[in-house]
Amino acid sequence: MFEAIQFSTFAEFLDMGGDGVKIWAVYGLFFIFLATNLILPMRKRKQIFKEQKRRLVIQQEIAEKRADSQGQNGSAPQLGDNS
Repeated sequence: MFEAIQFSTFAEFLDMGGDGVKIWAVYGLFFIFLATNLILPMRKRKQIFKEQKRRLVIQQEIAEKRADSQGQNGSAPQLGDNS
């Protein structure tokens, strides 16, 4: 059974009985597909975390500015106060 799939040289192994180009192209496409499905989600995850961190910093800066401006005015605006 295994005698039929043994190759006498490495070049013969790469040629795969004349179908080497098709076989190795499929393997190449599979590994490109696999790498893409591993790398792109990791990059997207990093991008999402970076964006969330940036938004958190901006929100904290806005909150600090509001606290500073309320401290300078003397009183904080109340909900429902339309003055």
